[in-house]
Amino acid sequence: MSSIHEKYGLTEVINASGRMTALGVSTPNEDVVNAVKEGLRQYFDMKDLVIKTGEYIANLLNVDAAVVVSCASAGIAQSVAAVIVRDSQYRLENLHSHSHDVPSEIVLPKGHNVNFGAPVGTMVTLGGGTIKEAGYANECSAEQLEAAITKNTAAILYIKSHHCVQKSILNVEQAATVAQKHGLPLIVDAAAEEDLKSYFAMGADLVIYSGAKAIEGPTSGLVVGKTQYVDWVRKQSQGIGRAMKVGKEGILGLTHAITDYLTVEKESGQEMVAKMEKFIADMNTIHGVTSRVVWDSAGRDIARAEIAFDHETLGTTTNNIVKQLNNGNPAIYCRGYKANEGIIEIDVRSVNTTQLNTIFEKINALF
Repeated sequence: MSSIHEKYGLTEVINASGRMTALGVSTPNEDVVNAVKEGLRQYFDMKDLVIKTGEYIANLLNVDAAVVVSCASAGIAQSVAAVIVRDSQYRLENLHSHSHDVPSEIVLPKGHNVNFGAPVGTMVTLGGGTIKEAGYANECSAEQLEAAITKNTAAILYIKSHHCVQKSILNVEQAATVAQKHGLPLIVDAAAEEDLKSYFAMGADLVIYSGAKAIEGPTSGLVVGKTQYVDWVRKQSQGIGRAMKVGKEGILGLTHAITDYLTVEKESGQEMVAKMEKFIADMNTIHGVTSRVVWDSAGRDIARAEIAFDHETLGTTTNNIVKQLNNGNPAIYCRGYKANEGIIEIDVRSVNTTQLNTIFEKINALF
């Protein structure tokens, strides 16, 4: 029997980039896979399933309410729509067709207006809102965030991500203080974050997670928060949420994955360091290459191997190296965000020691 790769003529992939949507995000464990299978084989009253699994998840996470959505991006769009539409049936059914005499601006730090694979602004627009940036690309204080608020502000949006500018940016608690002072909801996009409880505890009204990244569930998303706001997000299933609905298998798979996530011990950063110790030593034997351990820029307990290439010594650019690795067989995908600086990173969460050795051999063979 042929493999999936053979059947469809697909290139095998070594994912040294992390939990990336472009690579299929993660590989759920067998228990989660079985929960997906069980969901696929049965019928449910879907409204009942959405509500009851939401209550179950909310109890697990000590939050007021929760709802499973199709992905984190859908969570942003539906959360924005929720704070604009609220409980208005007319606005729900005519979100983009007519102008509404209600606030629709979504204020966020300028350094958070990023492209995470798609622009944050596109998700806000899809939800019926418009972006208003606060502060500057390299700074946003609580005072600068507050200065951007007007009578047309519907919510504050905070993106907790390595994609964002990290220096001189206010934290979630400070954003929550500003939001509460002005009676506005705070939406936190924490798609890849590992802590499923703290942002709500800090004062966020809606918090959005990817179900397939840190949680390692099927393709899905999770929105947790205050009951009224989550109810309005759930109401979007009759509006824009209809175009991004999540199936029964995704709901049950994610619910089980969250249960596992909270109980199964996760690989620590120090364990990641130990896993890549030999790999880093091997990389440092290549003339013109320097490797070391670096830690996640967004503060998560994730250690990675940084590899710096001396372009003059090697006679090539890091962008060319990345391209050659991507086009190899197996295709090797690393974190190339700093390729213009001559640096790549290897994320070891989804690779084993054999694959790390393959990465070393492929890079060594280039020179």
